[in-house]
Amino acid sequence: MHVLWHKFKEVLIAVAPVVVFVIILNLTLVPLSGMLLLQFLIGSLFIAAGLAILLLGVDVGILPLGGNLGTVLVKSNKLWFIIAVGLIVGLFINLAEPDMAVLASEVSAVSGNVIPAFIIRMVVAGGAGTLLTVGIIRIVKGFPYRKVIAFAYAIAFLLAIFASSDMLAIAFDSSGAATGAVTVPLVLALSAGLASRKKDSLSAEEDSFGLVGLMASGAIFGVLIMNLVIKTGDIDGILEIHHAASDSIFGPFLVEMPKVAVETLIATLPIIVIFVIFQYTKLHLHAAVFRRQFLGLIYMYIGLVLFFIGVNAGFMNVGNVIGHDLAMYDNNALLIGLAFVLGFLIVLTEPAVYVLTHQIENVTNGYIKRKTVLSFLAIGVASAVTLSILRIVVPDIQFWHYLLPGFVLVFVMALFFTPKMFIGIAFDSGAVASGPMSVTFILAFSQGASEAVEYSNVLVDSFGIIAMVTMMPVIALQILGIIYERKRRGEHNGRI
Repeated sequence: MHVLWHKFKEVLIAVAPVVVFVIILNLTLVPLSGMLLLQFLIGSLFIAAGLAILLLGVDVGILPLGGNLGTVLVKSNKLWFIIAVGLIVGLFINLAEPDMAVLASEVSAVSGNVIPAFIIRMVVAGGAGTLLTVGIIRIVKGFPYRKVIAFAYAIAFLLAIFASSDMLAIAFDSSGAATGAVTVPLVLALSAGLASRKKDSLSAEEDSFGLVGLMASGAIFGVLIMNLVIKTGDIDGILEIHHAASDSIFGPFLVEMPKVAVETLIATLPIIVIFVIFQYTKLHLHAAVFRRQFLGLIYMYIGLVLFFIGVNAGFMNVGNVIGHDLAMYDNNALLIGLAFVLGFLIVLTEPAVYVLTHQIENVTNGYIKRKTVLSFLAIGVASAVTLSILRIVVPDIQFWHYLLPGFVLVFVMALFFTPKMFIGIAFDSGAVASGPMSVTFILAFSQGASEAVEYSNVLVDSFGIIAMVTMMPVIALQILGIIYERKRRGEHNGRI
C-alpha cells in the first residue's frame, strides 16, 4: 500500500501541470462550465489513480515478464520459436495498449466509423508484432541497429507514396500510440533481458535500446498496408464539441465503467494467458513469485480500466473545448504560443518517459543524466506540438512537408553522426514521448483547434500530431548524443 501511495503522489504531481494549465485557461481565456470543469478534475483523479495502479502492475508483473521472456528467447536457438513468441507477445501487448485504444476510437469517431476502431487496432498490433520480432532477431543475431531501422523506415516511406492524405497522418500517429505505458516497460525489459546475455558489455548497452522504436515503425506498416487494401477515399472529418457537461456529475463515469471493464478485459486477458502458459512450459517460477507477478497483471487491468474511464468521461472533451475556443479567438500567435507551453508540460506527465530515462541513467552508470534527457525531450515535444498547430492554421503546410525533411534529418544523423548507443535511445525516446497524456489531451486539443478553423479538415489536419511528438524527440536526442560524444572525446583528449 505504501508503494501504491508513493506512485499515486508521483503520478498526481506529473498530471498536475496539465490540470493547472486548464484551470488558468478557465480563469482567463476559456471559461468552462462548472460541471465540465468538475468532471475534468474528477477524470484527472481517475487517470492519476489508474496510472499509479498501472505502473505498480508494470513493476510487479510486466517488467519481470519482459525480462524472463528475453532470457528464454536468448537461451533458445530455434528461430521458429523466437518468431512465434515475438509475434504473439507483440500482437497481444499492443492490443492492451491504452494509447492505441484512444487513438483508434478517435479515428473512428472523427471519420464517422468509416475507419472502425477494431480494424485500426488489429492492423497496428499485427505490424508492431512483426517488427518486434524483427528486432528480437536483430539482437539475437547481432545485426547493426542503424541499418535495420533505416531499412524499416525506407519501406514505410515507399508505402507512404501510395497512401491517402488522411491515412498517412494516422499511420505515423499509430507509431507513437502503439508504444505507451503498457508496451514500453515490457519491451524495454525484454530488450534488456536479451542484451544482458551478451558477453560484450558495449554491445549489451547498445542492444538495451532500440526495440521500442523498431516496434513503432511496424505500426506504420500495418496502417499503410491496410490503406492499400481498403481504399477509404476522401473523408471529411467531423468533430462534435460539447461545451456543456451532462446534468449528473458522475453520470458519464458510470456509463463508461461497464463498457471499459469488458473491453479492457478482452484486451488484457491474452497477456495473462501467455504468462500462465510460459510459467508452466518455460519459466517454472517459484509459487510465491508467480502469484506476485500474476497479481501485477491484475493491477495492470484495474489501472487500465480507471485510466480509460477518466479519459473518456472527463478528460478528452475538455481538450477539445480548449483547443476549439482558443482557435476561435482568431489569434494564431496566442494559439501557437500556448501549444508550445502545453507540449513542454505534457512530456513531464508521461509515465513511460520516467521508465526510459531511469533506464538510460542506469545502463550508462549515470554518465547520461535523466534530467538532461528529460530537458531535450521536453524541447522536442514542445516543438512538435507547435509545428502541428501551425499546420492547422496555415493551409499551405501539409503533413509530408514536416515528415519528409524530418526523417531525412533523422537518418542522416543516425547513419553518419550519432553515436551507436544514442541511436537506439533516440528512437525509443520518440516512441515513449507519445504516451497516454499526449494521445489524449494533445490530440483532443488539436482536434478542437482544427474544428474551429474554417478551412481545416479534422481528419487530415489534426492527426499527425502524435507522429510529430514521436519524430521531434528523435532529432533532439540525437543532437544530445552528438554533444555527449564530442564532450567524451574532449575529456579523452584532455587526459592524453
